[in-house]
Amino acid sequence: MATFLTKKHLNRRALLRGAGTALALPLLDAMLPATVAFAQSGSAPKTRFGAIYFPHGATMSRWTPATEGKDFEFSEILKPLEHLRGKLNVVSNLSHALAYGPGGATGNHNRSSASYLSGAKAIYGAQPFLGITVDQLAAQHLGQDTPLPSLELMIEDASVSCGEGLSCAYRNTLSWQSEISPLPMQNNPQVVFENLFGDGADGAQRAARRQQSLSLLDSVTDQITTLDKQLSAADRTRLDQYLTDIREIERRIQQAAARITDDIAVPNKPNGIPNDVEEHIKLMYDLQVLAWQTEISRISTFMMACELSGAVYPKSGVRDGFHTLSHHSNSEDNKARFALINRYHASLFSYFLDKLDAVPDGDGTLLDNSLVMYGSGMSDGNSHNHDPLPILLAGGAGGALEGNRHLKFPDKTPMSNLLVSLLDKIGVPQDSFGDSTGHLTI
Repeated sequence: MATFLTKKHLNRRALLRGAGTALALPLLDAMLPATVAFAQSGSAPKTRFGAIYFPHGATMSRWTPATEGKDFEFSEILKPLEHLRGKLNVVSNLSHALAYGPGGATGNHNRSSASYLSGAKAIYGAQPFLGITVDQLAAQHLGQDTPLPSLELMIEDASVSCGEGLSCAYRNTLSWQSEISPLPMQNNPQVVFENLFGDGADGAQRAARRQQSLSLLDSVTDQITTLDKQLSAADRTRLDQYLTDIREIERRIQQAAARITDDIAVPNKPNGIPNDVEEHIKLMYDLQVLAWQTEISRISTFMMACELSGAVYPKSGVRDGFHTLSHHSNSEDNKARFALINRYHASLFSYFLDKLDAVPDGDGTLLDNSLVMYGSGMSDGNSHNHDPLPILLAGGAGGALEGNRHLKFPDKTPMSNLLVSLLDKIGVPQDSFGDSTGHLTI
């Protein structure tokens, strides 16, 4: 049995270890003595940061609220998020000027995702060259004491042909550690799950557990029972909910693996990619919640679809391909149908935020102690422009960010001004970032 108990409290980094398993625990009251001592040492709890990306922009007339300031009226697209009003900010009139450039539509798409978190210009040539992204700068400061400094997630397979002399790296990832170091994004929930909870030192046991269809939790049952007896009623409830969430995610991944053939490139790993795109997106959101809840990682980026994606979202009520419909030819009917896809994506983002808001964290919730940016590097998919961008902020950043506001800045305000200001809010202050010209009051 793992030695994770002391006479007075649980260690914040307590792990339950089993066959191929290293199960981190959520924050429990039994950990508070250590947490209080940690805080008194001068290191305050760190905010989680996430960036969510959707391609092709939005029907901006149906995204942008009609009123600004507090108590604004939610737009048609953002309506699914209204119940979280107090923890949301819509930010208008931002621009990524460096996403413009030579070439045709393909280049504009590639530069959209490249500039989103970098505020930098994608350089032509075989060697990709961009700039560090805001998530990786945050990871340098907030992620070095976590098992995984950051998570990079996506839904679709990486592109292999990107056109116009621009590296596929610009379209295939949001995260860059440096000008020449794009980070690969993972689209398989099974792989992400095992990165979070598998014991990397024991791959053989992990493979054996998969072959026997054993739950990760089955291998630590005895430890859970022992731990459960020593917790308060509130902690037992919190732990039970956390373990229930893990088991449910495992079940969904296993179902996905059973429905499709084992053709993943990584040897001996089942392909846990759901056929249903909504289930896939929700699984990736759930995994981010678990990563943040346990502080296995505090930083994540998530690409809901790649630029030029032809994905179809039947549950949105629209069966046109995503990219095709973004070329609405200024038809109001097409714009309205594209807005339905935008609204559908907002409803899935709401699912993620609701999950965060349901997890107790300190004196508030996980959403209260997070800062999540949701948006696109493109404005109107028909004209391939990069202003005004659809951008939304969620969470309280540990009390640093007020909610319930539509923040409307002057036309063509650099998006990088927001990025450098977000770094301020999460405790990573910088004089400048990307092509910023100053800080915003947010």
